Amino acid sequence: MAAREALLDRCVEFLTSNGFSQLSLRQIAAGTGTSHRMLIYHFGNREGLLTAVVNRVEALQREALVAMAREIDDPVELGRRFWRRLADPSLAGAERLFFEIYAQALYGREWTDSFRATVIAAWAGPVEELFVHYGFSRDEARARARLGIAATRGLLLDLLLTGETEVLDQAAELLGELLTRPTTPAMPPSAATR
Repeated sequence: MAAREALLDRCVEFLTSNGFSQLSLRQIAAGTGTSHRMLIYHFGNREGLLTAVVNRVEALQREALVAMAREIDDPVELGRRFWRRLADPSLAGAERLFFEIYAQALYGREWTDSFRATVIAAWAGPVEELFVHYGFSRDEARARARLGIAATRGLLLDLLLTGETEVLDQAAELLGELLTRPTTPAMPPSAATR
């Protein structure tokens, strides 16, 4: 298992630095100092390798969020710093790969089963716990977590397509403020008509 993990680390580094869309398994193998047979042995096929790479990058991002949350107790500032991390151009290759696999998962491709099983669930728990930590009820924390995950991915997809950093940084800032704003109780209907 250690050999697979070390090889996966090399693949993550190579693919996030060099892109992936036109690379064959043999080219990836050459770029990572291994053989295509070893990649097949450990990952099954090109799609399996790409899914493993995305899962590793996603795990690293979740670890980074948890580490930031230990250092930053202000939820808006945490969101701001995490968005800066996600919007870093050095991650664009891995993020494009993420959305490519996401699109394939929408069609139910069998090789995306593990991705579909974790793409939301792996983030929902930790983000929900952050909102609970910030004082929201469990139900509200769950809803805010799902909104935050979906909206952040939408902003990231927009950034990758348009490159409009300034407006999307502003949108991410607004999202952070909205997601962490305390809930205001709804006015009873009778009070609204007075």
